[in-house]
Amino acid sequence: MQDNELKNEIEQKLKQDPDKSYSVEKLIDELKYHGSAAFKLIVQELASLERDEVIKVTENGEFKLHPNQLTFEGTFHSNPKGFGFADFSEEEDDAFIAPTETNGAMNADTVKIKITKPADLKSGKGPQAQVLEVVEHHYTYVVGEFIQTEEDNGYYGQIKLKDKKLTGYKFYVTDAGIKPTPGEVVIADITEYPNEQHSDALIGIAKQVIGSVDDPGIDILQVVYAHDVPTEFPTDALEQANEIPDHVLESEKKGRVDITDQTLVTIDSESSKDLDDAVTVWKMENGNYHLGVHIADVSHYVKPGSPLDREAYNRGTSVYLTDRVIPMLPRRLSNGICSLNEGQLRLCMSCDMEITPQGKVIKEDIHPSFMKTTARMSYNDVNAILEAHDEKTRNKYQDLVPMFEEMAELHRILYKNRRRRGAIDFDDNEAEIIMDDNGNPIDIKVRERGLSERMIESFMLAANETVAEHYNKLKVPFVYRVHETPDASRVKEFFETLTAFGINVKSDPEHLQPKTMQSILKKVKNQPEEKMVSVMMLRSLKQAKYSDKCVGHFGLGADYYTHFTSPIRRYPDTMVHRLINLYEDEGINDDSKALYEDKLDEITANNSSAERRGIDTERDVDAMMKAKYMSNHIGEEFDGVVGSVLKFGMFISLPNTVEGLVHISRMKDDYYQYVEKFMALVGRGTRRTFKIGQAIRVKCVNVDVDQSAVDFEIVNPEETPKSDLLPKRKPKRKYNPKNKDNRNNKFDNKKQNSKKKSDHK
Repeated sequence: MQDNELKNEIEQKLKQDPDKSYSVEKLIDELKYHGSAAFKLIVQELASLERDEVIKVTENGEFKLHPNQLTFEGTFHSNPKGFGFADFSEEEDDAFIAPTETNGAMNADTVKIKITKPADLKSGKGPQAQVLEVVEHHYTYVVGEFIQTEEDNGYYGQIKLKDKKLTGYKFYVTDAGIKPTPGEVVIADITEYPNEQHSDALIGIAKQVIGSVDDPGIDILQVVYAHDVPTEFPTDALEQANEIPDHVLESEKKGRVDITDQTLVTIDSESSKDLDDAVTVWKMENGNYHLGVHIADVSHYVKPGSPLDREAYNRGTSVYLTDRVIPMLPRRLSNGICSLNEGQLRLCMSCDMEITPQGKVIKEDIHPSFMKTTARMSYNDVNAILEAHDEKTRNKYQDLVPMFEEMAELHRILYKNRRRRGAIDFDDNEAEIIMDDNGNPIDIKVRERGLSERMIESFMLAANETVAEHYNKLKVPFVYRVHETPDASRVKEFFETLTAFGINVKSDPEHLQPKTMQSILKKVKNQPEEKMVSVMMLRSLKQAKYSDKCVGHFGLGADYYTHFTSPIRRYPDTMVHRLINLYEDEGINDDSKALYEDKLDEITANNSSAERRGIDTERDVDAMMKAKYMSNHIGEEFDGVVGSVLKFGMFISLPNTVEGLVHISRMKDDYYQYVEKFMALVGRGTRRTFKIGQAIRVKCVNVDVDQSAVDFEIVNPEETPKSDLLPKRKPKRKYNPKNKDNRNNKFDNKKQNSKKKSDHK
């Protein structure tokens, strides 16, 4: 028996019932150990656990779990129904918090919790807990339209809250701050959180008016302010940007490789103005390919600790919204000196790779350089050359066509190599929301990813992997983009869900390989359930993040990965360039290693947080604009697909990526029962069945733009397919006096009852 095993057994036993105490003898019986040797070992381990404050001794000399082992700090995630979950450990599932145990905690608050019921490993149920106190409030202010009604409860007015996570709360404005007028959109600081006096209300003071509800684009600005995305550059950062020359100086070329003689092209969308990557490809005499990925050297202009650096670190990323971009850097840099504009001399960081016909990088050279872009290409033009073979476009760029064709060859090689090692290829459709001049959505189109988009993706991935592997092998402090292996419990749940689609996965969730996930997506390719399986798979995976530790990228099937290719719009890429320049200028030694060694953990954590903020802002704006678009189509019918099925209804996805809910209360043709095993809603009387991936015709009946919610109802429910998914009920047996068996049964019953009475007497 190993000491650690015994220690864990004792700890787990006490955790099963944390309020219960055990004597040594009772503990030995419970653990089913016998003999004096076992007694001695258990006493030793109990003493060790007591020293570590894992257990404590009660007044009567028994042992129970120490209260510290049940108290944790975590993040509270609320649900509109009142309950919530606390994320408190990377190893354990989130703890369920009942509505009566939230102690006034609001969404994303940092809370101190006490585990009241540990996780049950046998049933798979997670732990339960109560909130002891709110350590730090997530919301310190709100943004919304100021209104005045008869229900202001003596306050100056209210703010109309649009944040879904604040549904159910009111916000009262006192007269201590500015005095906004109804219809103005304001920022208000929170001075009082929900408590016993006002459990469903926040109270605060109006601080700033940011516009009027009628202003074009104010709805997007509300979302931006609500997510605390910086919109204005500080004066010192702008002043520093303005002092930077708009052209490369001769002195800046020193120590850099001159690649102005190479044929270099940028390939981006037609609307892009911040061009941070240029590429070149040629076939080498030995049959290998040369791939050059040359990235704008933002770190040359954004010096450590400068006003520009502080603001870029604070922003973390550019945020791309439907009708605007909130850049990480002032436009003088992002669209000017840092952008690889056609024909302009620019400083860059180069990653030159020699790649075999099998897709293996056998040689790399990572170095600072200066360049001139030969041509500014668009995805559409390159797709016209390579896919449509458009004669006019091919003639226009006839000198570049041979290189584009070699690029396409190399892309196919790299893509095949990624697939071979198990990279998961999520090919989700991306919506492009078309806006009018007043900031209103007038159309939603699906962006098609052509060969040129996939080609550039392959080249950027190759550079990111090459740079990460190169510096990891040099054993220097570095920034990585990591995607850890998913938790076995979540993967197991995902595999169990797949059985509803007839997909049985023979793989161990404890030792998952990316190839397994890749094969699942292959099975559902071009099937109705493809989108939903992709979504469920994404939910089973962990979130990619930045780290100073190289643990690989599960989704890409890569052992090494970083972000090197977009420093204009991502701070981690700028940091990667800064480190490359550091090791280039100072060499690799104790001093250069020590400069950032203790800082990278904090830097990468901030990068991940800023990225999450940007993604949430983009997603919320898209959802709001889709709802706004659908508000002009109420009463219209659409063909869609059942995207997910839940007890309360089902979400329907339209071809333009809009998603709406058919609530079960709108399904009035039958009483529908949720069959969890098949994730289906089945009518008890009609047996009409709704499953994921099923084609469906719906009508838009209601839209709540403030909550980004679209409601559908089913058109022609009688055309719905039927099934036998409901559990069969045994029919009740009716008594028939003419039936011999029934007569005998009745007689036997009478005799039995008579016998019972006799016995009783």
